[in-house]
Order: sequence, then C-alpha cells, then structure tokens
Amino acid sequence: MKVDGEVTTGLGKAAFFLSQDFYVRNFIKNCGFKPYPGTLNVIVPKKHLDKINNVKDNCENIIKPDEGFGAVKYIEATLNDEVMGAIVFPAKSEHTENYLEFIAENKLRDDLNLKDGDIVSIEF
Repeated sequence: MKVDGEVTTGLGKAAFFLSQDFYVRNFIKNCGFKPYPGTLNVIVPKKHLDKINNVKDNCENIIKPDEGFGAVKYIEATLNDEVMGAIVFPAKSEHTENYLEFIAENKLRDDLNLKDGDIVSIEF
C-alpha cells in the first residue's frame, strides 16, 4: 500500500519513548536500525483509513514493553521511495487515527529538508 500525506508537527513525546532501551533493542533486532528518537508525523487522507486500520489490526509485529509502557505494533515501510524505516502504531497514542508515525535511523526533517505542509509518500 502506498499513501501520500502531509508532514505535521507531533506532540513531542516520541523522543522519550524511542530512547527506552527495550524499544531501541527491538527495533535494531527486528528492523535493522536504531531509530532516531522521534517520529515523522504524517496526516493521511481519511479515505485510506479502512485499509490502514486493516493493516494495523492484522499486524503481528509487536514490541511488548517493560512495565509502565505501552505495546507498539510496527510495519516496515519506505518514505519517498528512498528511506527505509517503519510505521509505528503505539497502543497508547493521543493522535487521531489519520496520523501515521514513521521512524527511521536519522532525523528526516533535517535529512530531507522537510517542513510542516510538505507532502510525502509512504509505502508499506
């Protein structure tokens, strides 16, 4: 599935969670990279929500957390046909369901010169 969406500023909470050793170890083991401590937040059109929710509901890639943290489902993905990473679906999230959170090894806003309102493509 490939969707286009708009880059937006997140809540700023991902850095803390993506710095936790158990999440980092699991992403290195399962995705092959240490995630930058933050996500690229992308708002996708609501017309894609049924397909995205189906992917999320059937996703078997789950990081079970240490006590006090939520589980995270993830699926490997590619941003703009060039950046390998993953879409994460945190069990505990304050985002609306039309937000996708993309993780990668580097800070994508800097590497790709992205700003709020830019359109990106995600394939997963």
